This record gives sequence, C-alpha cells and structure tokens, in this order.
Amino acid sequence: MDFVSIRIITGNVARLVDFYERATGVSAAWATEDFAELVTPRATLAIGGTRTVPMFAPDSARPAANRSVIIEFLVEDVDRVHGNLSGLVEEFVAGPTTMPWGNRALLFRDPDGNLVNFFTPVTQAAMEKFAR
Repeated sequence: MDFVSIRIITGNVARLVDFYERATGVSAAWATEDFAELVTPRATLAIGGTRTVPMFAPDSARPAANRSVIIEFLVEDVDRVHGNLSGLVEEFVAGPTTMPWGNRALLFRDPDGNLVNFFTPVTQAAMEKFAR
C-alpha cells in the first residue's frame, strides 16, 4: 500500500486552489472545474468541489467542517515561509515553534478553516527522518 493523497472538499475550488498555489508555490493541475491537484514529490493535495461528493456517496463529506486533520508540508525554512505568508493567511494559529520531536512548525488555517502545518526539521534526528 502507498499513501498517495489527501483531498479537501470545498464550496469554492478556485479560491482554495489559489490559496494553496500561493502558499506552496506549487501549480495545480486541473482535471475539471470541480477538481484540481497540487502534486509534490512526497504526496498530492487534491481539492474537490461539493459536486464531486455524490459520486462517492451523497452527503459523505462537507466543506469547511474539519477539526481533526492537520495538512502538513515540509518546507526548507519555516521562518522565511512565515514571512512570505503574511497577507495571504488570515489566521495564524501558532507562529514558528520548535516542537519536542525536532521540527520547527508553523500552524495556520486555510480559507475553509482547515489546519495547516508548514514545518522544517531542525534536529539531527528529524533531518535524518525526512532526508531523501
């Protein structure tokens, strides 16, 4: 098995895709006006509109209702990225903080309220864990 992607269901695909393109610097590949993907070397962030939900199971997902998942991105320098996100991110949950497990993390919410973590490994163990 291989974990491939996470999909966010949103009521405004264009707005959310624009946000993630600007936040990550990754251009989205659009399949339809209701579905786009931001492909990174490790995983894909898929963004689907509410019209895609019934294709799986009606009412199985609701936009802007997540309070249990954190979408995480490995970045080269979280402190620099924090500065670059000013003006784009409306709600920073926590500024850059070094976590006990060795990552320097920045938490914020996307326009739908999903929690996003941009992080940089800063200890030797964390750097080794994410080395490729």
